[in-house]
Amino acid sequence: MFIRANEESDLDGFDPDFTVINACSQVDEDWERHGLNSEVACVFNVEKKCAVIFGTWYGGENKKGIFSLMNYWLPMQGQFPMHCSANVGKAGDLALFFGLSGTGKTTLSADPHRALIGDDEHGWDEDGVFNFEGGCYAKTINLSEETEPDIYRAIHRDAMLENVALKEDGGKLVPDYFDTSKTENGRVSYPIFHIENYHEPQMAGHPKNIIFLSCDAFGVLPPIAKLTPEQAMYHFISGYTAKVAGTERGITEPSATFSACFGAAFLTLHPTRYAELLKEKLEKHSANAWIVNSGWSGGAYGVGKRMSIKTTRACVNAILDGTIENTTWEKDEIFGWELPASIPDVDSSVLHPKSTWSNPEEYDAAEKKLAEMYVKNFEKYKGKGDVDYSIYGPKI
Repeated sequence: MFIRANEESDLDGFDPDFTVINACSQVDEDWERHGLNSEVACVFNVEKKCAVIFGTWYGGENKKGIFSLMNYWLPMQGQFPMHCSANVGKAGDLALFFGLSGTGKTTLSADPHRALIGDDEHGWDEDGVFNFEGGCYAKTINLSEETEPDIYRAIHRDAMLENVALKEDGGKLVPDYFDTSKTENGRVSYPIFHIENYHEPQMAGHPKNIIFLSCDAFGVLPPIAKLTPEQAMYHFISGYTAKVAGTERGITEPSATFSACFGAAFLTLHPTRYAELLKEKLEKHSANAWIVNSGWSGGAYGVGKRMSIKTTRACVNAILDGTIENTTWEKDEIFGWELPASIPDVDSSVLHPKSTWSNPEEYDAAEKKLAEMYVKNFEKYKGKGDVDYSIYGPKI
């Protein structure tokens, strides 16, 4: 989860910037008096540069606590901390994938045709993008070599499985990624070099494409849409997706949520501060911005079907190899983004979500409802920061 020393001797005289003590087997029995929500506690003392984690067997708390601190410290130095994955092509073309857990951030950045920089936490400074971590922390639910080969093959010695069920196979215990009786949030943590085509420098130049990943439970968002720079700012601040089963306790089916900057839980400054940093970077380096929806098509959750990884991957490939620029575009009347007429290896009817619904009027009602949710959520950002980006949101 953190950057490793190259040699053991590198640790001689090492003075850590911060120390994390994971006491997962201990709980805060007096949590109500301490004003907490449960017996789990993640306590950080910035002045003493120390953190203690109690009562959770979710290892992600180790790195997310430090990531929250990076979100406080780096903007003071003019650096942009990002909850995103990153990979780079052979021509040096860098892509960023913003998204919450369950949207495909880890899966889509592990690309056999591109080198992986990292799958979750990065910084962007005047020289380019760099990884905060030394490995990846991937979800294992329904993992198979066929659907996610790079992640599946990364699980071997020196990888650590977390909360994954085991089954007997030939007289030995092996992981059962389809058994979610323990939790749907099973994980594997593995060093970055377990990915065959990882990018060894762990840094690259400035991104050519920025992709905002969403898992839309309403079946309204298109699988892919092109954004203007101003729309990119609006959707970055909005951070719309759905909480899907397995990402948070008590979530058994998808529900809509807005998480500022695609990582509100980790922000220690106001969201508009990070938006200002992104605006500076976009203006200086002219990156393209996109929405990619890995959620439902043909209806809302329970009616429609979730888009296949193959379809979502084809949309991303079209962005990264530039073939998407060879199509024509149609503007969505409510959201204002542009939809492509065709993409290689994707059924053209899927690209326009309304055409996948059996009842177009029901789609119109669902789109209006989601647009109203966007507008209502963004009210708290009006008048904040240098620019009022609310005018670049959906038009009801």
